[in-house]
Amino acid sequence: MGKKVGVSMEEKALPYYKYFVQDLAPVPAEKLEILKNGPQDPKSLISFDEKDLFLKGEDGDYCQCGFGVREDGIGVVCNTTYMPNVTSQMLDWWFPWHSVGSDLRYKIWDPEDHYFARADKADYVCDPNVPMNEKTWGVCHYILEDVGGGPDFLKLCFMKPTDFGYSDGIVGTDKCQSMVCAIGDSTVAAAMTHKWYPYEDGVMFCSRFWIGYKYNEGKIVRALPPDASVPPFVPQGLFNHNIVEFTNLAAILPSVYEEEKHNM
Repeated sequence: MGKKVGVSMEEKALPYYKYFVQDLAPVPAEKLEILKNGPQDPKSLISFDEKDLFLKGEDGDYCQCGFGVREDGIGVVCNTTYMPNVTSQMLDWWFPWHSVGSDLRYKIWDPEDHYFARADKADYVCDPNVPMNEKTWGVCHYILEDVGGGPDFLKLCFMKPTDFGYSDGIVGTDKCQSMVCAIGDSTVAAAMTHKWYPYEDGVMFCSRFWIGYKYNEGKIVRALPPDASVPPFVPQGLFNHNIVEFTNLAAILPSVYEEEKHNM
């Protein structure tokens, strides 16, 4: 296990500090093998323009778990995580909850790599009149985390799905009960989507990152020069981070939600 980030005395007094001190949930061996085996075939990585296929669950011809760089230079990360005993309601709650209150809320997600995540519109996030699944819309999270290259600052701007470019009417269907999507502004700009839907005794949680996109004048556009390409180590590092944090979230979320669901 790696070294955990620092915590304050005030954080140690919080009831959910116990999730910080416990060991991270072990990443499944098959995902570690994917990480070890290196990048996927560039042609197996779905393009940003085909993102509706992902949201509809019609992207079976593309990679579902892995990382790599497309022929157009865009880095792609794919991950699918089965989360037993987790509900869609829990995930709708988790994404706004960890962005307000104590920094410990973000740290328990991945105690070795997460430092803080702070919403720029905490009053909106905490407003009981805002539906839970809309509490990220139009909200930016200012984040410090380590995805492999040391602690790095990230501005993650969440959007309504249609503003992200998804077709209307997909969210709420069998393969996408709910979701969050955002554009990240950091050392390397990226577009991100997490979706989930009921599966067996929990949910299937599916992530896609397209590294090399930014938000500019109301549009999501390519951030790379025409002939440039994302270095392969970038999606590799993000995949490694992603499989760790969501394996751990699947393990802790049912208990965290039960104990904290009334404490936005």
